[in-house]
Amino acid sequence: MKFNFAPGNWRITAILFSFSLLFSACADAPKEVPPGQTAPASTSSSSPQSAPGVAVGHGSSAPAAAPASVPMQSGGGGGAVKWTTPSRWQTGPEKPMRSATYLIPAAPGDSEGAECAVFENIGGGVDANIKRWIGQFEQPDSGSSDAKAKQAKETINGFPVSTVDLTGIFAGGGMAMGQPSVKKPGYRLLGAIIETPSGPVFFKMTGPEKTMAAAQKEFQEMLKSVK
Repeated sequence: MKFNFAPGNWRITAILFSFSLLFSACADAPKEVPPGQTAPASTSSSSPQSAPGVAVGHGSSAPAAAPASVPMQSGGGGGAVKWTTPSRWQTGPEKPMRSATYLIPAAPGDSEGAECAVFENIGGGVDANIKRWIGQFEQPDSGSSDAKAKQAKETINGFPVSTVDLTGIFAGGGMAMGQPSVKKPGYRLLGAIIETPSGPVFFKMTGPEKTMAAAQKEFQEMLKSVK
């Protein structure tokens, strides 16, 4: 900065120079911090800003993200266990806890079709689930469904299989939560539990007796296709 000390101008120049020094001192003076508070740290445009939870500095890098979890695959459609569905059976809507739901057309003389539900990795084990299925049936003569149920054990493709066959009044399953069950006389149960290395697979088919009889061979063929 060049100052002109010509007569008449030196006083103006001196005043301007004094104001310049005053403003510079005020700008550099530290701000007053109230008692009990910490003065904010100074920032510089040349230093990198760190994001929360990520260390930033010379030679440092952000931590690697955790790998996303991969859902387990279920059987029937590309999972560890597969089977062949009978061609005339229709795939039903997805339902909670089920790997698959199949709808079997009604046979002549029956007003409704049957349903085959497939479950995997549900609790209770083999014997407890078969007992629960039997408990969903009542007998017209008030007899014991447990005594009437036909149970057997066999081996299919190297897998242990437990089966149950029972007729009576179906009084369980398929009803909405909190509503009374609708009892259906003349119903039949065909159930099978296949113990595979990846866990048991539960096949439970229920429906009117004529429809069940027409689909019994298809049910058995489906069980024999499990691999």
